[in-house]
Amino acid sequence: MRSRADCLALDAADPLAPLRDLFTLPKGVVYLDGNSLGALPKATPHRIAQVMHAEWGTDLIKSWNTAGWIDLPRRIGDKIARLIGAGAGEVMVADSTSVNLYKALSAAAAIARFDSPRRNVIVSERGNFPTDLYIADSVARANGLELTLVEPNEIAAHLDDRLAVLMLTHVDYRGGRIHPMAETTRAAHRAGALMLWDLAHSAGALPVELGGDGSPESAADFAVGCGYKYLNGGPGAPAFVWAHPRHTARMDAAGWRQPLSGWLGHAAPFEFSADYRPAAGIGRFGCGTPPILSLAALDCGLDVFGSAEALGGIAALRRKSIALTELFIEQVEAHCAGHDLQLVSPRDPQQRGSQVSFAHPNGGYAIVQALIARGVIGDFRAPDLLRFGFAPLYTRYVDVDDAVGALAAVLDSGEWREPRFHQRAAVT
Repeated sequence: MRSRADCLALDAADPLAPLRDLFTLPKGVVYLDGNSLGALPKATPHRIAQVMHAEWGTDLIKSWNTAGWIDLPRRIGDKIARLIGAGAGEVMVADSTSVNLYKALSAAAAIARFDSPRRNVIVSERGNFPTDLYIADSVARANGLELTLVEPNEIAAHLDDRLAVLMLTHVDYRGGRIHPMAETTRAAHRAGALMLWDLAHSAGALPVELGGDGSPESAADFAVGCGYKYLNGGPGAPAFVWAHPRHTARMDAAGWRQPLSGWLGHAAPFEFSADYRPAAGIGRFGCGTPPILSLAALDCGLDVFGSAEALGGIAALRRKSIALTELFIEQVEAHCAGHDLQLVSPRDPQQRGSQVSFAHPNGGYAIVQALIARGVIGDFRAPDLLRFGFAPLYTRYVDVDDAVGALAAVLDSGEWREPRFHQRAAVT
């Protein structure tokens, strides 16, 4: 069990400690919800003001050219590519995760069925994030496919000759369990299916290798992810989409399109042709006009990772993430014993993302609300999870000590039983 002095010493020796100074974090608050909304980079307000006052306010529509607005989805996509094991020109920032998932899953299913019409099943986890399941259901209904939802230990049994696409979230949003990416992708490919990954809870927090482990069969087919969690792009930041070049090249050759063929997915949008011709490569996954203010904010969030590169990059961030979550579990189990908290996240840190979740028999919502009242911000996930995210760019070891101290006080005092903490807000 670590003391507060131990935590302060860990912070003093932390090579990533300078990165915290790049963020605006309110005094007196321990923020453990970066896995839901990343903190504000200090550079973002100035950048947004520049876009508003100079690029929009002064240069007006000229800024699509003079400020390079039209290139932002690709340029920012290249920054994300470096974090997820993709190549330059392979990632596009556009729309929301849900919209991108519809586009990517539709394309993957179409390719799989073209190669083998018998393949008419999409498989995902029953506990996957709901929007992924809703979108998969929409794709299945629109294309005469079947959506099969399974438990994690049942996936292998559904890798058969009817499977078109295996769609999984790399890090489970509830408990933080990590799917072994290369191994799972390889298994899907051996069954003749395509592999689609949702990277919402992993991009920016741990190493991601969409290209696999060096063997062609371990390279994923499609991926999507969001920009407002560990990438710190701000509330509602645009999402991203990736497709392996082997698929975009094939789509180029066949003239295939994704189903949401908006004008900025056109090969020449400013020809204003009535006939649709898909852009080459990942460009075909564009759709509507990009949100420039939001893209500028996301650009600032990703610039922080450039600063992290000099301090060890994503590998160093992952080491710190593991250290923070290990410390949190150790301290909670030492200081909160006897209060019916059950660890839901994997105990093995190599199988755990950058979050820790505990279940509580009384639901957990009121406990989280009582913690927030004490200045410790985590979140609640139904039906019974207290979820805490550890963003290694700015979370400190002393934050862990403060958070566990507050949690122990909430539980020991029983203050979470007060009626005010049981009143449900719209967002949990």
